[in-house]
Amino acid sequence: MKSMTCKQLGGACDEVFEAQTFEEMAELSKKHGMEMFKAGDQPHLRAMQAMQKLMQKPEDMNAWFEEKRKEFEALPEA
Repeated sequence: MKSMTCKQLGGACDEVFEAQTFEEMAELSKKHGMEMFKAGDQPHLRAMQAMQKLMQKPEDMNAWFEEKRKEFEALPEA
């Protein structure tokens, strides 16, 4: 099991997610983001806007995603 925070995954808070794989981690982050979106949380909404800009260039989004995957893979097992 590995841990990453919302901020480490491009978000806006220190909530910790734990997962076995990067795909699971990304899904937890996405779920949290949707909850924060529904709640109208401004810091998270700003983080989502930055992510939307990144998504406009697929090569930039892929590079960001791979960087986060490498960061996850480098984490120690908890």
